[in-house]
Amino acid sequence: MLKLPPPGTIEMAPSILSADFSRLSSHIVEIEKSVRILHLDVMDGHFVPNITFGPVLVKWLRPHHQLFFDTHLMISDAPKYAPEFVKAGSDGITFHLEAVPSPQDMIKQLRDLGCAVGVSIKPKTPVAALRPIIAAVDMVLLMSVEPGFGGQSFLLESPQRCREIKAMLRPDQRLEVDGGIDPTTAPIITAAGADTLVAGNAIFAQPNPSAAIAAILHSCRR
Repeated sequence: MLKLPPPGTIEMAPSILSADFSRLSSHIVEIEKSVRILHLDVMDGHFVPNITFGPVLVKWLRPHHQLFFDTHLMISDAPKYAPEFVKAGSDGITFHLEAVPSPQDMIKQLRDLGCAVGVSIKPKTPVAALRPIIAAVDMVLLMSVEPGFGGQSFLLESPQRCREIKAMLRPDQRLEVDGGIDPTTAPIITAAGADTLVAGNAIFAQPNPSAAIAAILHSCRR
């Protein structure tokens, strides 16, 4: 099982939600030399209004790619399905704070499975809701759009929310942001404390996905 890159770097986490599923593995090959993390958006049509894929896709991809599989469970029953995703090859599981009855139990379950642990919040969930469990996770994922669909516009309140979360984190924890990330928004959100950037359309919908990654990372250094 792979580990999250240690904090101290800006990492891109391309979301396969926007990749071409008719040639998914080869589409991932186009970007895997440029990144260390691959973001897998799992949706159930219940917690969010869309359906994507299940553990079998992770199982098919795992033998072919040596990227950290960052699996974002936008589902209602994360405790039930998390073990199946880890068994299939997920390296990290991020659950939604709003979707589990006991975040503490969810974190313990994921620790027992041996994977990295992330927690995510929707745009309307107060940052303060993270306080009881934030010290126990490896990464916080801030949604900068409403979860459920790719290609949405970056919410303007996200940088302030990012700063508030960053102030709660230790140096050894990562802060991921997902939604509307591109060369314009990436420097804004990294300046607010994010170090792990999820992008879908801004990478996989571009003619040259590797060049798109380079452009986003370059924007953060200006």
